[in-house]
Amino acid sequence: MDEMHRAELTDAALVYDLRGRGESVVLIHHGAGLDWFAPLCEEPALASRFSLLRYHRVGYGRSSKLAGPLTFQQESNTFRALMRHLGIQRTHIVGHSASACICLQIALDVPEIVHSVAVLEPALMVVPSPPEVPRALELFRAGDRLAAVETFLRGTCGSQARAVLENALPDAFQQALTDADTFFGHELPALRQWVFGPAEARRITQPVLAVVGEHSDARFHQRQELLIEWLPVVEPYLLSNAGHLLHLENGRELAQGLANFFARHPIGEPAS
Repeated sequence: MDEMHRAELTDAALVYDLRGRGESVVLIHHGAGLDWFAPLCEEPALASRFSLLRYHRVGYGRSSKLAGPLTFQQESNTFRALMRHLGIQRTHIVGHSASACICLQIALDVPEIVHSVAVLEPALMVVPSPPEVPRALELFRAGDRLAAVETFLRGTCGSQARAVLENALPDAFQQALTDADTFFGHELPALRQWVFGPAEARRITQPVLAVVGEHSDARFHQRQELLIEWLPVVEPYLLSNAGHLLHLENGRELAQGLANFFARHPIGEPAS
């Protein structure tokens, strides 16, 4: 993050970047992708119209280390505390893959703050992950962090994932290695324990944008179909010329799609 700030909360200290003016949008990072949202925040469709907040979650980057197990409910608590610290009363939220699942949990736990939700290919466990994901966990537990990260990225993001990442963010792969302990040791196990199905989805009354990439694995398309079936207020969005690394492969179109979605559901109006 270029302009870092530090929020000292009761249970954690978070590094964050806040820029721009307009309605609040909070972009919550995937465990393996600390700063993957950074290029998206430079896209004019978002940067010129919204106040954009990114933060390093507990256990990642320069924020506090984990003091206990990572749970999605604790992610909601930390989100609420950060919003209060920054004086943000209402916001749109965006998440990708595992963090899209965290966003769904935050929408359930903190509805008084979350106005709308954009989920970029959430890793819903009702649709099994590709075999590379459990293999990556095995490699991590065996002590091979490099192979674990490479295997995970190949399985979820495609054979060219590392090249795409390093072209967009030169330090992205190294950062994923640095954060591997939290991601493989805590976040993926928490994701596997997370419960989300039709009953939970029906409780999310905020508008949800369910994004899937045109070239993404069929599993992500299946997950989008489930969200369309389950959620009360949901809009599907197909991002052209992109796979699971949506915002790094076609950030300009995604930024416009997000901006249009937020404009259709302005914070000045109550969520449906």
